[in-house]
Formats: sequence, structure tokens, C-alpha cells
Amino acid sequence: MQDYDEVTAFLGHWGHFQQSVFFLLCASVLPNGFGSFSLIFLTDIPRHHCLVPDINLTEDWHQAIIPMEMVNGKLELSRCRRYRLDVVKNLSAQGYIPGQDVNLTNLEQEGCVDGWSYSKDIYKSTIVSEFDLVCSEEWKQPFTSTVYFMGVLVGSFFSGQLSDRFGRKPVLFLTMALQTLFTFVQIFSSSWTVFCILLFISGLGQISNYVSAFVLGTEIFTGNVRVLFSSMGVCLAFAFGFMMLPLFAYFLRDWTYLLLGISLPGLLYFPLWWLIPESPRWLLSQGRVEEAENIVKYAAKKNKVEAPQVIFDDYDSPTQANERHSIFIVIQSTYILGMNRISYVTGYFGLSLNTSRLHADPFISCFISAAVEVPAYITSWLALQYLPRRLAVVSILLLGGVSLLIQIFNFFFPSGLSYLSITLEMVGKFGITTGTALMFVYTAELFPTVLRNTATGMCTTVSRVGSCIAPFLLKLSQYFKYLPYITLGTLAVVSAFATVFLPESFGRPLPQTIEQMHKRER
Repeated sequence: MQDYDEVTAFLGHWGHFQQSVFFLLCASVLPNGFGSFSLIFLTDIPRHHCLVPDINLTEDWHQAIIPMEMVNGKLELSRCRRYRLDVVKNLSAQGYIPGQDVNLTNLEQEGCVDGWSYSKDIYKSTIVSEFDLVCSEEWKQPFTSTVYFMGVLVGSFFSGQLSDRFGRKPVLFLTMALQTLFTFVQIFSSSWTVFCILLFISGLGQISNYVSAFVLGTEIFTGNVRVLFSSMGVCLAFAFGFMMLPLFAYFLRDWTYLLLGISLPGLLYFPLWWLIPESPRWLLSQGRVEEAENIVKYAAKKNKVEAPQVIFDDYDSPTQANERHSIFIVIQSTYILGMNRISYVTGYFGLSLNTSRLHADPFISCFISAAVEVPAYITSWLALQYLPRRLAVVSILLLGGVSLLIQIFNFFFPSGLSYLSITLEMVGKFGITTGTALMFVYTAELFPTVLRNTATGMCTTVSRVGSCIAPFLLKLSQYFKYLPYITLGTLAVVSAFATVFLPESFGRPLPQTIEQMHKRER
């Protein structure tokens, strides 16, 4: 069988065709950046306390009706309790002064039976204030993110198989449409349950279109351009989208306006259907040689080079085209076991740490977390250019894991070292983000064209198991502040050592068939 890269070498690596497809695919990823992490702001919990109805109380009792409680070493107004309204009303009518005539510690308390009053210092509203996801309903706040990532998990699983069967391009645009439409429809949610159902469907498209665009570009580009696209192109586009999110959230502080702001840009991408081609590699794997040749000849025309009359005259693919490559082939592969473990951990870290609160201002916090990804992706590109895959992944994951584990030493230092804690967390984020980018490329290089999108989707699926529990993992800090860091750092180190058992792909052509994949394995 001919090698695709050699057969299409006449096109060059960076002609007008490759440039236009490169930037269009990167542009299609931008909405994933601000869409993936919009829950940081949508589900943020504003300061709140029990609502006090407009009744006749003295000013002293208005100030004292919400009891004080100790939170992280500071006295704050209770979020979920108030003194019994009928008792306070009676004491106020009799002229008693709280704290002077009445010992407040002896007063009976009650829950927020009249609802809550939410601070509007930062947000006009979030889904937490809209649907009262506080106090006894507080578990719904992290579970909302879990529902979303469950949608991402299911979407990653099925989109990979659909893409390998029906093509990269149709699945790319189908998942973009799902993401855009159901993000918009969430605005009209009448309850938290309805919101979660729509959020789940929106999650089906999220990341799935990222994976489709990633695989499509990986198969169209060759040489150093492929490495540049898969390590910096789509990744930096994702990071820039993420960096745009706090800007959206800063100006659109109502959750409905924020959803509208992040959904409407998706409409601009549907004209790209006529500008982005299908993957010639995938067409060849399906035996559709003539269609693949037409795309390559079109690319030659755009690049102003002459294409041979017959390009794929010795492409032995009918057997591959007629063979049904089910998910079980991927599961049985010795590759997928290792890849699943690695992808699980790296995806888990990336998504969990992205929701960290680094600064008192959530918009600055989000921007810092997003900005760290830019040098991380540049580093991944350099590593992919010059370092063997295993060495690069092991080194960078150890850096991230150890940085997170070192956080435990902050327990023994005064609180004045908070900036050291932020620095260590950002170094950990840098290492794990770089490792995630490397593993996306590594996965695409290990699996053959007939299974590449399925395998990438499978690995992404397994990683989303981690993202589903990530919102609840952060709650471990209620028991011990550094427990999330210990957990994440340990998993990163384990992931680094697991990478040693994967085969090397540095400097080798992409496998076209399962047979070529197994030859590389041997």
C-alpha cells in the first residue's frame, strides 16, 4: 500500500489550501473554549442569606435576625439559618434590644422558609440564584457540572464511532449544531431539571466537535504542519476561546445573557461547510478513491501545483472499506488500555483544575487559569517537534504532579504564602495542560485511520469519567484544604509512569490500517 504522505508530497506542506483549512479548523474550536467552562460563572454561588420579609421590625432586629457563624476562621452571616421570625417580631414589638436585653445564642432558629436574598455585587443572577441551589439543595450545584460532563462523555463515545463510519466533516458540523442550538435553548429553562436536560444535550456536542476538528486536521496536514496544528493550532484556539470567557461574563452578568452571548457566535460557523473538505485519508479508508482524488486535485489547484492524472493508482483499500471496525477492536487493542488510563487522568486534571478559584475576583481568576494554557501549548509544540513522545509526556506530567503534591507543605507555613500556593497550582496546571495536548497528538499517531476518531473519542470518553466527578472532588477541601491537590498530584504521577508502557510514535508515519498498527506494536 502507498504511503499517503509520500503520494501527496507534491502538494507541499504549507500552501494556500493548507493555510485556509488550518485557520478555519482553528476558528471552529474557539466556541469550545468559552463554552466548556461557562459553568464556572453560570453555577457560581453568590453571597446569600435568608430572606427577611418586609415586616415591622426595629433597625436593630433587622440587623440581628441573621445569626453569625464561623466560616474558615471568619465570622459571617449564616447562609441557611435565621432566628425564628415570629419570636423576633414579638421581641421587637416589646422594645427589646438584641444582644443587650436578649441573649441571641438562646433564640430558636429556623431555615430559610421565605427563600434567600442574593448579593448582586458580582452577578445579577446565576442558575444558583435562579433556582435556589443552596443549603439543602446545594448538592445540585456541583451535580449540574457533572450532568454537563456526562453529556460530554456520551457525546465523545458515540461521535468517535459515527465519525469513523460517516465521515469527519458531517459529525463536526452536526455536533457544532447541537452545541449551538441547545446552549441557546437553555435560556428558556423553567426549572433546574429542564436546565440539566438541555445542558446534557448541549454537552453531547461539546468537545465532540473539537475531537472531530482535531482528527480532520491531523489527517489533512502532513509533516511539521500536522504537529503545529495538533499541538498549537487547535489548542491555542481553545485557550483563546477560554480567555474570552471572562470578558463575556464580565459584561453579561445575567446567566441568560451569558448563554445568549456564547451561543450566537456558533451561527457564524455553518458557512464553513462549503470551505472545509472531508479527510482524504478517511475517504481512502472507505474505498472512495475518486472523492479523495478530487479533494487532493482541488488542493493542488489552490496551491498552484500540478497534480498527477491518477494520484492513488496503487491504493489497496477495498478490503479495509468493507470491513466493519467496531468498538470492540479498539477495546481489544493493547494500546487502548494504556491510553484510557492516561487520558482519564490528564482529562481529569485539566477539567478539575480549570474551576479553581485563584483570586477574589472570579473574572481575574478565570483569565489567569486560561492564560496559563498559552505557554503550555507552546511547550507541547516544542516537545512534539524535538522530543520522543514518551519522554515528553512522562517529564511534563511529573512536573505537574509533583507541583500539586508540594502544595501539602503550605499547610506548615503561614497564610502569607498564598501567592506561593497560586504559583504551585499554576505550575501544576501548566504541566497537566501540556500533557493533555501531548496525549491528544499521541493518541492520533498510535491508531490507524479506520479507527482514529473512534479511539480518540474513546480516550476522551474515559477522561470524562474524571471530569464528571471533578466538581465533587473539589468539595474534599471542606475536610482538608489540600486533599484535592494530593489526589490530583498522585494521579498525575501514576499517569506518567503508565506512559512508559506505550509504544513510541515519534518520527513515524501515521498508520493507515489495523495491520500497520499491530506491526508497530510488535
